[in-house]
Amino acid sequence: MRQHDPRDSLDPHRVITPSILYIGTPVVLVSTCNPDGSPNLAPMSSAWALGQYMVLGLGDHGQTAANLTRTGECVLNFPAAEQWGAVERLAPLTGKFPVPPDKAQQFRFHADKFGAADLTPIPSQLVAPPRALECPLQFEARVQASYPFGDGDTLVVIVEVVRVHAHPTLVIDDNHIAPQRWRPLIYNFRHYFGLGSELGKTFRAET
Repeated sequence: MRQHDPRDSLDPHRVITPSILYIGTPVVLVSTCNPDGSPNLAPMSSAWALGQYMVLGLGDHGQTAANLTRTGECVLNFPAAEQWGAVERLAPLTGKFPVPPDKAQQFRFHADKFGAADLTPIPSQLVAPPRALECPLQFEARVQASYPFGDGDTLVVIVEVVRVHAHPTLVIDDNHIAPQRWRPLIYNFRHYFGLGSELGKTFRAET
């Protein structure tokens, strides 16, 4: 048995068991190509950058996972905070037909995901999937590796970003994004948020 520690009385934290751990991550709209060549577009919030690579976590039974595995290409479209409505219009939809049994109660099939979100597909330059015109940042990417995770219903995908497109209003010094102008959409415990005011910057900041 753990002995009492006098410091325990100073600790105000509570032990909890949340159902999800989305502590606040950017929303990404992942565009991929279906077997018939049509585009698929799906929201995700489990994505993080590692140098010129992005690590993605997604369900193994969806159309995005199938397309990534088959083609090895995608575009990561980053919506601005005010575009949360477009993301939410996509949220209950799936491009997988028939709808997987584990998704059938909450999701419904929709073939035209760009249309459902009221977003415009435009050609990419180095990969086949289209970009979403209205998203201020778009990363063309190619799959480098993928791994089943957990109970086998999750896929971890590592992609290399091969081209970055940024809206001109966000760009300074030719190759930098102005952080004061970029307002990504944040997924925070299943609620949508924007960013607050700047608090400071790291010693490695280049702008």
